[in-house]
Amino acid sequence: MDTTKPLRVAILVGQKDGFESWELMVFDRILADPRFELVTLLVHPHPFGNRHASPLFALGAGLERKLLAREAPYRPRHFDTGKQRFDDLQTIVAGNGSTGDPIRTLIEKLDLDLVIRTTPEGLTKGAIAALPFGEWAFSFSSQRSEHADWFSYADVMAKAPATEAVLYVRQGSDAHMAQVAAPSFNIKFSAARNAAFVRERSVTLLMRELVRLADRGKLETQPLPRLTEPSAPTYGDFFRYAGVLGGYLSGRVLKAIRAKFRSGSAVWTLYTGRGRIDDFDPSQSVEVPSTKYDIKADPFLFQHEGECYLFYEAYADGDRKAHIAVGRFVGDKVERVGVALDCPHHLSYPFIFREGDDIFMMPETHQSHRIEIWRCTEFPLKWELYSTALDGQSPADSILTRHGGKWWLFTNLSEYHAYEDHCSELYLFEVDGPELKRVTPHKQNPVVIGSTVARNAGRIFERDGRIYRPSQRNVHGVYGYGLNVMEIEELTLDTYRERCIRTIKPDFKTGLLGCHHFDAAGERYVLDARLSM
Repeated sequence: MDTTKPLRVAILVGQKDGFESWELMVFDRILADPRFELVTLLVHPHPFGNRHASPLFALGAGLERKLLAREAPYRPRHFDTGKQRFDDLQTIVAGNGSTGDPIRTLIEKLDLDLVIRTTPEGLTKGAIAALPFGEWAFSFSSQRSEHADWFSYADVMAKAPATEAVLYVRQGSDAHMAQVAAPSFNIKFSAARNAAFVRERSVTLLMRELVRLADRGKLETQPLPRLTEPSAPTYGDFFRYAGVLGGYLSGRVLKAIRAKFRSGSAVWTLYTGRGRIDDFDPSQSVEVPSTKYDIKADPFLFQHEGECYLFYEAYADGDRKAHIAVGRFVGDKVERVGVALDCPHHLSYPFIFREGDDIFMMPETHQSHRIEIWRCTEFPLKWELYSTALDGQSPADSILTRHGGKWWLFTNLSEYHAYEDHCSELYLFEVDGPELKRVTPHKQNPVVIGSTVARNAGRIFERDGRIYRPSQRNVHGVYGYGLNVMEIEELTLDTYRERCIRTIKPDFKTGLLGCHHFDAAGERYVLDARLSM
């Protein structure tokens, strides 16, 4: 493939208007990228095949979507229905006066590289054989009828830990199916909301894989495990699901009432012990307890003049925002020193590090829509703003690290229309250090997708030639359910590869509901644990 020419893409749709937000986002992003050319929208004559759902389920699913997954209409910036070419496949087939496959003939005439399918029904094998990179689709595209969508209903009813979104391809003369990517996302309490969230996240996934194809000129796939397509819920399934949803909603109402009376904030505590990221045993740790007025989370350790300091996100029960506090370890206990940083917006994740003679802190400041690095002017309580980056974006839980003689910025960005989320996409940048004057994005951004592995969970460590990145494992509908230790196997501006070598679940002590952050300094480590929702 000539990578200097744009990929010629068509999208298989079910109608000429009334597109869903995620479809419009796909159209828009393809049109905005010079690496692609949106040649046509192919309109399928029978997009749903014989799939159908009961009138009761269709009514309930529609009501749930309006109440729990309502979103503002997506306003395309590049896509214009009036200017876009459409090819009606029914008309093409009906007007075919010769033998053979008229759809394949059209594909060859348009010189298409691939087709993206948003409908349950796809192209014929003959048409697919004419596509160099096949027909792409998501697993959720097939789980719908004309009047109802049942993607993820089975997951919610089964209380699955996460929902998988499989991007797959049908390719070759036999339309062989292979997996392109299959991230998992933390499950929502409502199937309709879960489906809308996963679709929005899948737009980023699709565009990343298209960019990789355009840059490499070849499609890399994996064997596809058996792809199940759950049928529409039965009447019994509908009533069971209604019971599950009712229980979730009751809990949310109770939580909202508690929040109204400035109570019911998530409660975290800390645990500390001796060990490093590749060998620590949380079951041997001791608690550094929080109080109602000093709830501790996102801990970072810092050694200074022979003492070990603890910087952490601090807030009182009922607070709407947090600040950065600092304490000092005396044995395994922490003496509070004071407030290190307080701003009008929420602060958390106080990543603190030393560079030369200076001490810096890069807290999470996503509500200010930028990354901020602060320099210490009088340790540990006086800080001044030193540099900013990614202005206008929404970065969370950012980390700087040095590797291969270069500085790297890891951050969790949320590019979204209706569902802001910092747990599902990890972005990587090469930078010039704490000054952040040069920020070069990685060619494969986002380098990690999926709420089970993407979000940073502490400082990056290098030990015995191996690099470790703590990451959050967000599953079971819980933010901060578990903690992964990821080993980074390849890190350059062109490639990134990591694997999970260990997962810590909230079972190392009794009464825990989650754990989502790790740091270490010297021989001491610290992690946080969730005590309430």
